[in-house]
Amino acid sequence: MRLCTPLAVMVLAAGLSGCDDRTAKNTKPVAFVRTEIVQLRDRQASVTLTGEVQARFSADLSFRVTGRVLERFVDVGTHVNAGDVLARLDPTEQQADVDAATAAVAATESQLHVAQANFDRQKALLANRFTTQVAFDQAQEALRSAESTLETSKAQLGTAQDALSYTELRAGASGVITKRSLEVGQVVQAAQPVFTLAQDGDRDAVFDVYESLFFGDYSGDAISLALVSDPSVTAIGHVREVSPAIDPKSSTVRVKVAIQNPPAAMMLGSAVAGTARAKPAPHIAVPWTALMSAGSKPAVWVVNPAAKTVSLKTIEIGTYEAGAVVVKAGLEPGERVVVDGGKLLSSGEKVADQGDAS
Repeated sequence: MRLCTPLAVMVLAAGLSGCDDRTAKNTKPVAFVRTEIVQLRDRQASVTLTGEVQARFSADLSFRVTGRVLERFVDVGTHVNAGDVLARLDPTEQQADVDAATAAVAATESQLHVAQANFDRQKALLANRFTTQVAFDQAQEALRSAESTLETSKAQLGTAQDALSYTELRAGASGVITKRSLEVGQVVQAAQPVFTLAQDGDRDAVFDVYESLFFGDYSGDAISLALVSDPSVTAIGHVREVSPAIDPKSSTVRVKVAIQNPPAAMMLGSAVAGTARAKPAPHIAVPWTALMSAGSKPAVWVVNPAAKTVSLKTIEIGTYEAGAVVVKAGLEPGERVVVDGGKLLSSGEKVADQGDAS
C-alpha cells in the first residue's frame, strides 16, 4: 500500500495538469481594437483629371497655289501677328502670268483706242450722210467688243496678280504656330496644310473623361484648374463643350473647359489638373482600414454593444476616396464598427475598445 501511494499521487497530478492545459487553451484573450460609431455626414465627392491648355480657335494654314517653298520665316512656338509673312513660294511662274496679263491689257487698250476712233468717225459721217447705217453699226459693234475684251483682260490681270500674292502665306490672325509641315525646297500643293495657328484670346483646358464619371452628380460650372508644374498657378473654368461621341480607342469623352481669365503662366500646351466637385450629400464613410471581405463581397466588423462581440456585415460601396470608403448600403447610423485591428478577428469574438474615435 505504501508503494502505491506515490504512484497514485503522480497519476492524480498528471490528470489535474491536463485539465488546466485544456482550460487555458479554451480561454482566448480579449482582442483590443479601435472602433467608431458611424454617422451620416455631408460629403462632397470630387474627381481630378489631367488635361492640356489649348486655344479655343485653331486653324490650319495653307497656300492657295502650288509651288516650291523658297523661304520659311517661322517655326513651332513662334508668335505671329495678323498679316505677318510665314513662308514664300517661288513666284517665277506667277510673275510670268502677271507679265502676260499686263501685255494683254495693253494690247486690248490699243484695240479699244482704234475701235473708238473708227466709231467716232462713222458717227460723224453718218450725221452728214456720207456713210451707211450698216458701216456705223459695224463700228459700234467693234467698239463694244473691244471694251468687253479690255474688261476680260483686266480681270485676267487681277487673277494673275492675286495668284502672285498667294505665293506669300500670311497669318490671318495673331497667335502661336503650333504645327509645321513644310521645309525650304519642298513642293507643296494648293490647300495642303503647312502650319497650324492657335489664335490669341480665349483658352480651353481639354480633358479626356471616362464615360462613367458622367453618371455622377458633378457640377460643371466651377472647375478648379491648377498647373501641374506649378500648383500655385490656379484658375476657374466651366464646361463649354462635351463631345457627343466616345473615342473608340480610349473609351473617353473629350470635354473642353473654358478658362476664365487664364493666367499668363497657363500657356498653350501646359498640363493642368482639373478638379470637379459633386453636390454635398449625406453619406456614411469608414476608413479604408475597416474594410474586410465576406467571400467576394466587401464587409466590416460590427460590434454588438451589449455582448461586446463582433460579427461580419456585408456592405455596398459607393465610392473610394483617399483614406476612406463611402458606404452606399449595409450600415445604419449609430452602429459601431471596427476601424483598426480587425484582420485577425473571428465572428463572435469578444473585443475591447482602445478608444472611441467618434
